[in-house]
Parts: sequence; structure tokens; C-alpha cells
Amino acid sequence: MTRVAVVGGGLAGLVAARRLAEAGVEVELFEARESVGGRVRTDRDGGFAFDRGFQVLFTAYPAVRRELDLEALSLRRFTPGATIARPGRRSVLADPRRAPGALTETLFNRDVRLADKLRVLALQRELAGTDPETLFDAREPASEVDIEAYLAERGFSRRFVERFAAPFYGGVTLDRSLSTSSAVFRYTFRMLSEGDIALPAEGMGAIPAQLADRARAAGATVHTGAEVNRVAPGDGRPTVAADGSERDADAVVVATDPAAAAELTGVTTPDATKGCVTQYFSLPEHVDLATGERLLLNAEGDAPNQVAPLSAVAPEYAPEGKQLLSATFLGDPDEDDATLADRVRGALAAWYPSRRFDRLEHLRTERVEFAQFAQPPGFRESLPAVDAPEGSVYLAGDYTAWSSIQGAMESGRRAAALVRKRHA
Repeated sequence: MTRVAVVGGGLAGLVAARRLAEAGVEVELFEARESVGGRVRTDRDGGFAFDRGFQVLFTAYPAVRRELDLEALSLRRFTPGATIARPGRRSVLADPRRAPGALTETLFNRDVRLADKLRVLALQRELAGTDPETLFDAREPASEVDIEAYLAERGFSRRFVERFAAPFYGGVTLDRSLSTSSAVFRYTFRMLSEGDIALPAEGMGAIPAQLADRARAAGATVHTGAEVNRVAPGDGRPTVAADGSERDADAVVVATDPAAAAELTGVTTPDATKGCVTQYFSLPEHVDLATGERLLLNAEGDAPNQVAPLSAVAPEYAPEGKQLLSATFLGDPDEDDATLADRVRGALAAWYPSRRFDRLEHLRTERVEFAQFAQPPGFRESLPAVDAPEGSVYLAGDYTAWSSIQGAMESGRRAAALVRKRHA
């Protein structure tokens, strides 16, 4: 029987392990942490669910639909659209096809002009029905543009960019300057037009937990608390060194973060990263923010970039009588946690001048140094191939595709398919 070692228990590694095990391969997965998930994790404390930074699931991602049992995750969905927040006022921008109840608010939204609303609808029609993967190949790499230039080409106004696109896609790409490749915009825009933004009732950590259960059910062995510190390609039969012992295999799938993958394999991986800081707050349940289960986008600046009404969307995220909010700052702000929390209070007070926030309690701060790798125009040309390492060693991770849950899961599937093809 073919033996494969999978190094890393994030989404990519778990998908690879499950698919290989289902194909009759003997699989051992090694995860350094005490639990699987990689960058996708959830802690529970005091009745609250704290994801590792603001994370959501795009239900239209092809890999999500293929790899997950969405019904079993008991998804709680954000209302399509967003609330644009400015000092003293808030307005709703939504897709009237998918949120008909917000049609009037959207039509009379003064923060976004009618011409821009019509351009949004035109873009939806243009991208509908396309093969999602072709959206990354719509231009020659040398002529690829960033999101800001793409929106300008499409005729969108500066008001639309500054008040909606910058904060919304700043949250998606961790790049409020919109210097990310427009291919990422096209792909995610298409996904948002046909699916939902959702949270599992038990937190985002329920996603890797389900993937791990499926891998084990297929026959894979999942080791946690088992750090792999060396991968040797060998002479046609690679080995992995973990917990003071070596194991040989017919193939090894390295599914760690980019930096660890580079160290283990010698392959050049993306080293320009993007981070964020997410703070969590509790608020008495009776303080109604009237978000309509939508994201609050900061149209005036990035302190914070957005606020998410987590427990309004997923009541399981907070104990009875409380609500849980998250506020996300892009990059790595110099301010300490208390100062950032004061900025959040100030923003909410400005957006809701008739509300009191003296009972807004700062619960936790998650500083995520590496949340995504940088994705400027043409970035895919420099990403490593799945079979870039020497010998029978393969890569799985979003950095072989694009930085997203879709990219991670799809990379696991592709790595498993290549291993089966070469070592079945």
C-alpha cells in the first residue's frame, strides 16, 4: 500500500489527507499544535466564541461546496450587503436581488450614486455563469491591474471606491489601498453575487474539525502535538523527522505555512505578508445597533476598518444577555490594545450618536501577523508549483493558488491528485 505523510493540519493538509485516504492510501498527518486548523481556529471563553481574527466562510466557493457538509456546520448567514458608517449617519447598500427587503434603503442611499449601483449590477451580469478559475486568467500577467485601477476602468466613481470598495475589500484582502490584483476582486465578487457570507454556529474552528473527522473516517491517522522538523527527499523515498523519530513514505505533502514550507523544502515561497488586529467586545443585548446582520464599514478611515455584529448573525457566539462584536484594524498598528479599544468606542459613538457605549467591554485582542500573503497584480506567476520540491515531496497551501479558504482547500485537492497520479 502507498504510504504518504502530510505535514501540517490546516485546511490544505486536512483535505489532502482525506482525499488520499479515500483513495486507499495509508496516510499519517502531523500537526505541531495540539489542535488542527492552522490559521482557522476558535477559542471559547466565558460563553463567547473567539475566532482567530475576523474570519468568514464564502459559501459559493467551489472547494467549500465540494469538501464540506455545510448543513452539518449549522451556518448562520450575514445579510447580503453592508452598512456604510460615517459620523452621524449610516446607510445600507445591498443587492436588491438577494436582499429585496433592503431595496428602498439601497435605492435612496446617498453615499453611493445611482450610476455606481447600476455598474455593480452590470458587473454581476458580466461575471455570472463564468468558470470561476478563468477569472484569474482574464488578462495577460504583464497587463494585470490592481483593484483600484480595475474599478476606474469600469467607470466607478471615487465616492464608491472610498465609501464602499476600500473598506469592504480592505476587509477581504487586508489592503484598503486596493493594490491587490483585480483577479482576486473578480473571483470574490462573483462568489459574493451567488453565495452567502456565513459563520458556523460553533465558530470557524468547526470547519477544520469537520475536515479532520472526515479524514479520520476515511482512514487517515491524525497526530497533533507532533512537530516535523525535517523533510528529506531521499533517493526516491522521502522521510520525515517528527518527535525524535524518522518515518519513511512513498511521498510527503508539506502543507504548512509558507515560511515553514520554505524551511522544510528549500522552495521559495511568498514572504510578503499581510496582517491584522481584531478586537472583541461585549455589549448588553438591549443595546440595539440595528445592523440588520450586516457588516459595518468605516467610510471615513481604517480605525477600525470594519465592525462585525457576530452574535447578531450567530447567537451562539455570545452568552445569554450579551452580544459580541468584532472590530478589525488592518496591518500592524503601533497602538496598544487599550488605545485601539478607545478608537473603536469613538467610532461607534460617532456612528451612533444617540446610543451610549459606556458598557462596551473589551474582551480580547487577536494580533495576527500573518493572515494572508501579498497578492499584487501578476502574483500567481511567482507562486511555487505543487511539485516544486525535490523528489517525491509536494506542496499544499493557499500560497500555491491564492490566499483564501478556497485556495487552501483546492491546493489540498490538487496535491492529493498529483500524489495519486504518480504514486498510486
